Amino acid sequence: MSDNELGLFLRTRRESITPAQVGLPAGQRRRTPGLRRAEVAMLAGVSVEYLIRLEQGRDRHPSPQVLGALAETLRLTPRERVHLHQLSKGTDGFSCGAAEQGPSRRVRPTILAVLDQLEPAPAAISNRLTEVLACTDGYRKVMGPAGLFEQGEPANIARFVFTHPGARELYADWDAAADKVVAALKQGPFRADPMVAALVDELTVTAGGAFTDRLATLPGLPPSGGVDRLNHAEAGVLRLAYESLELSIDDDQSLSVLLPADEASARALDRLVGRRPGGLRAIAS
Repeated sequence: MSDNELGLFLRTRRESITPAQVGLPAGQRRRTPGLRRAEVAMLAGVSVEYLIRLEQGRDRHPSPQVLGALAETLRLTPRERVHLHQLSKGTDGFSCGAAEQGPSRRVRPTILAVLDQLEPAPAAISNRLTEVLACTDGYRKVMGPAGLFEQGEPANIARFVFTHPGARELYADWDAAADKVVAALKQGPFRADPMVAALVDELTVTAGGAFTDRLATLPGLPPSGGVDRLNHAEAGVLRLAYESLELSIDDDQSLSVLLPADEASARALDRLVGRRPGGLRAIAS
């Protein structure tokens, strides 16, 4: 299990960038994907030896100038740049008292009112433990038949994905769903939060390699949007575009909304939630 989140993040991003993206020729056949360390070091203006120390975790506190150069070289998005700087502040990812306070389980009344306005769309509020703190009836109708809420309240998405057989039936691409869950758990304080650490230890035992292998190889930066394909027991195949919106740092929670990604899914979702035809419009691609 990796405790070198900064090095893991740098390595995975280096391996995801092609030479063409940074203006370099592809050259001879490469044994590993992405850029070589020497190429990143040259473009960022650091030594290869120093980059190796960063990736191996022997130096975990690079200067802001080095971080900026690496961010430019690796073509990081604004969200990825913030994550990179957070990782450089310490092994616990960041410090805002978040680890000491634990995951927030109280949803503000105004957020609940916003959630109510999203009906009948499937939407939910969750915290860093991946607990579903509040959700629309539409969300329950999408996720309930697979067994998400069978474990009691609050439902825990990580436990569901890794330990409930209904999750593998629900997610057409279970591996992608599992990747997102692990990245979400690793985001923020991660093991510095005792409750997150306890959940990680629990899943290490109950889920085994399917969980621990991801824990060691995936950086803690889940995607904020995309498309999930669900095999729903009642509605059939649903292609749902998801968007995850971070609430204020005081809330330390996120709002996830699912919307139909095509007309067939829109019709099926309308029937499932009891909405008039056309109530949930497909997202234009």
